[in-house]
Amino acid sequence: MSNATRDPSGGAAGGSEPRPQLMNLVAEHQNIQRFQDLQWRGSFAEYMALVADDPTICRNAYQRLYDLIMSFGSETYTEYNKSITRYKFFDDPFDDGKDAVFGIDVQLMKLVRVLRAAALNYGPEKRIILLHGPVGSAKSTVARLLKKGLEWYSRQPEGRLYTYAWKVTGEGGEPTEQMSPMHEDPIRLLPDEVRGPVLAAINESRGAGAPYPVRIEGDLNPVCRFLYREVMREVDGDFLQLQERIVVKRLVLSEKDRMGIGTFQPKDEKNQDSTELTGDVNYRLLAEYGSDSDPRAFNFDGEFNVANRGIIEFVEMLKLDVAFLYDLLGASQEHRIKPKKFAQTHIDEVILGHTNEPEFRRLQSNEYMEALRDRTIKIDVPYITKASQETRIYVKDFNSRSVNAHIAPHTLEMAALWAVLTRLEEPTNAKLALLQKAKLYDGKAVPGFTEDHIKELRKTAKREGLTGISPRYVQDKISNALVRDPDMRSLNPFMLFNELESGLDHHGLINNDDERERYKQLLSVVKGEYDDIVKNEVQKAISADEGAMGRLADNYIDNLRAYVLGETVKNPFTGASESPNERLMRSVEEKIGIDDARKDDFRSELMNYIAGLSLRGTSFDYTMNERLHRALELKLFEDSKDSIKLTAIVTNTADAETQAKIDIVKQRLIERYGYDDQSATDVLRYVASIFARGDAKESK
Repeated sequence: MSNATRDPSGGAAGGSEPRPQLMNLVAEHQNIQRFQDLQWRGSFAEYMALVADDPTICRNAYQRLYDLIMSFGSETYTEYNKSITRYKFFDDPFDDGKDAVFGIDVQLMKLVRVLRAAALNYGPEKRIILLHGPVGSAKSTVARLLKKGLEWYSRQPEGRLYTYAWKVTGEGGEPTEQMSPMHEDPIRLLPDEVRGPVLAAINESRGAGAPYPVRIEGDLNPVCRFLYREVMREVDGDFLQLQERIVVKRLVLSEKDRMGIGTFQPKDEKNQDSTELTGDVNYRLLAEYGSDSDPRAFNFDGEFNVANRGIIEFVEMLKLDVAFLYDLLGASQEHRIKPKKFAQTHIDEVILGHTNEPEFRRLQSNEYMEALRDRTIKIDVPYITKASQETRIYVKDFNSRSVNAHIAPHTLEMAALWAVLTRLEEPTNAKLALLQKAKLYDGKAVPGFTEDHIKELRKTAKREGLTGISPRYVQDKISNALVRDPDMRSLNPFMLFNELESGLDHHGLINNDDERERYKQLLSVVKGEYDDIVKNEVQKAISADEGAMGRLADNYIDNLRAYVLGETVKNPFTGASESPNERLMRSVEEKIGIDDARKDDFRSELMNYIAGLSLRGTSFDYTMNERLHRALELKLFEDSKDSIKLTAIVTNTADAETQAKIDIVKQRLIERYGYDDQSATDVLRYVASIFARGDAKESK
């Protein structure tokens, strides 16, 4: 233990090395001004001056939520000839992308449209927004993101909102404050007879671009209504004197503090009743006020009360007992709730629920719940059906900052592809395989299929994305694979394939053997796709000698030009004129499937392309033509692989010269494709074994 004394500011008084001044860091990063802004207090008159200056502080809950989403901007892209808007809010700008939502832009666009219509009072503000989809499809994530966003927005100048407290006399005659139990907007205190002219004055002063007229909807909550009447009697009905009894405060929404954010979830019927939604009698205060009909003896702390001015989330909403669902009818349509022994009380909040498929089917078949169905706007939240978007989920969760082991290239990508394949319906077109369908959905080209075909595929597959493997299952198996071997330095796809397959035998949501067997067969499809990808990468790494590639390309083009123009070529060694080297040209063209019948067309097309570039003053480079580039790579790989002796990798018999060549290929895999030393060695061994099997078959 050190004998150095500790400086209260964070440094070591007697140490030889300077220590960071931790309290100085605290002082440097704290924002006292912001804290003071959030603690703003003022009179009712000062509040009305704020309203006159910025009427948006009187927005209702739907308007505030919509403006929050729009404040982060959006971007529009075209997919299948359809314009789609991606709202940047759903990238989770608050928590480093922790709750970012991928791959369901169309569904999120529908959700934002509903919120916009509700903000404009077109009708959806009288409905329950129900997110519907399979388990693990980001329903809860969307809800969590909306709640988190509202908390953040209420702390910003453009998202500020206010509530009020009454100045009352407490026990012992001391002055105290009694908060509005439902955090209502102070503007609701205006008497009915003055609301019209005051609102007219506010709305007339608004700028032409102001989106929403200021409105006052509903009455005060029972406690404030009681206090309002009592004070009005004391001041002989003079509101100007009454407003002196009011203090207005900045309201900061917070789920943890139960301010404007509510969450309600099903529990055992014996341990849950409707008072959790609308509040209950405070028996301690009942003795003081003498009657359970005195609002001051009632706790307005149910989730509906708490969520006023913000949002309430109903977790697994349709699992709730029917008695709770009845409370939703008035809360959605009339924006009113019925606390026990009190009149209906106005609420201003977004009602958001989410549910899985079985519960939603039960709602549809229950004729007694027709009123609830009629008050519900269903937004489907399916599984992702694009492998690249599914991959983003796993990359977000298992990145270099959160995982100690190196994850080999394509490991997460292949897991995502498998998950997507389980969610797709088999194509009715016999010429299209399921893997090709997944590639089409992911924006990759498949010969013979256009965007119109993709639109038709999506239109005929009504249930795609509503069944299949959940992202949670894949995430769990990635975790298992990462911790299975404490000394593991690199996770490769086959380790993960084994975890995914073995887990299917115990998967709690797979109900029949046929489905389980189908998922295992799809793993074989993905393994085949992985083989093609890594073979291609290793081929490119082996043939990555740009000098050799350039020489081969020049030789091919010289012979191509001579063939098309009917000329001869000059032998670089003898200087003699010779006929074009047909053997060389065919050895390149065969690599990309150009047969004898089509070779002339291919050569003429390529020569015309080169000539067109020349007329524009541009020199041809082999990398400009993807097919030719690939053909040259495969030709150079074929010429090089024997010198590298891939079989030596499998048998561990490489001599020093061969090992040096192998090390060069490994380094290319590391630098160009993201492998580490272990995963590069693994993939080279695997690809070498593939070619070794192929060579063995050919020899037979």
